[in-house]
Amino acid sequence: MSSIVIKLENLTKKFRNLTAVNNVNLEVHKGETVGLVGPNGAGKTTTIKLIAKLLRPTSGRILINTNHGVLQDLSEISRTITQMGFLIDIPAFYDMTAYQLLKFYAKLQNYPKDKIDNRINELLDLFKLLEWKNEKVKTFSKGMRQKLGIIQAIIHEPEIIILDEPQTGLDPKARINIRKYIRELQKQGKTIFVASHMLYEISEVCDKIALINYGSIIAFDTIDNLEIGLKTKELNCQLLDPIPLGNLGFLVDKLIEKLEPFLDQNLDPNISKIPVIYNAKNQGIKIFYDGTKNSRGQILKTLVKEFESDFTVISFTQPKTSQLERIYSQLITENNTQIKTNKRR
Repeated sequence: MSSIVIKLENLTKKFRNLTAVNNVNLEVHKGETVGLVGPNGAGKTTTIKLIAKLLRPTSGRILINTNHGVLQDLSEISRTITQMGFLIDIPAFYDMTAYQLLKFYAKLQNYPKDKIDNRINELLDLFKLLEWKNEKVKTFSKGMRQKLGIIQAIIHEPEIIILDEPQTGLDPKARINIRKYIRELQKQGKTIFVASHMLYEISEVCDKIALINYGSIIAFDTIDNLEIGLKTKELNCQLLDPIPLGNLGFLVDKLIEKLEPFLDQNLDPNISKIPVIYNAKNQGIKIFYDGTKNSRGQILKTLVKEFESDFTVISFTQPKTSQLERIYSQLITENNTQIKTNKRR
């Protein structure tokens, strides 16, 4: 039995002269959480709609691991695939109450009738919507409708969950709760495919990143592996107390001198003109370094030993979000340059 649950083979979708999805090849394995990341208009939602059978491919095919454990062409499956659940960006619903709507979706997905009411109550309570159970959806805010969209995607407890921009319209607290729930689904062994342009959310929950630009996948790997090709890497150090302004210039110069063997010697001036930056607002030091594990160890050792009388380091991290932002920016820029070069030929 294959561990692949979704396989895109040369998937292409054209709208007249526009190629929205261009020869995409991608495999998602059981239990993985994969993030589909790209600029607006890159082809994320079109790809999701193709998998959801809301659109038909112009060419190529989508293979899905069925309940029997074999890959099958999605176009040949006429019945509802009950092990899949979808949230399409900006969901629209019939003018029903939340309860009526969720019961409709549960029945549509052949969820056991005797379990429907308990499942609806459980999820409405989890997403803080239980008191709105019998209210019409048209009275819901955008964020509430987004939560309802997520609930309908998981109401039937599918093994494969595909979410298009799940954080849209949610306040910060709700976004945190959604990330927590996605982690719970991961613990249950669910396979999750998330399309988003919110890099922080992606970096917090995804095992792998598929970067899409102009309809093509330009990178697909773990953040750690994608980071290997990153030109500039950084470390963040949080300090216990702020550095007095009178000592700041001296300390920054001393840091650059002591850490010089481990710093990025070819730092892009568009990123920073100096390899060590102090941020008074969050009492943090940002260090642009050569990216090796040995250098990380030596930098930490130097900060603790050489600067013991100057400051106390309380955290020392290589931030995933900023790393992903750099990966995203670098790969998109390189791809756009390549596209322009090809057009000139």
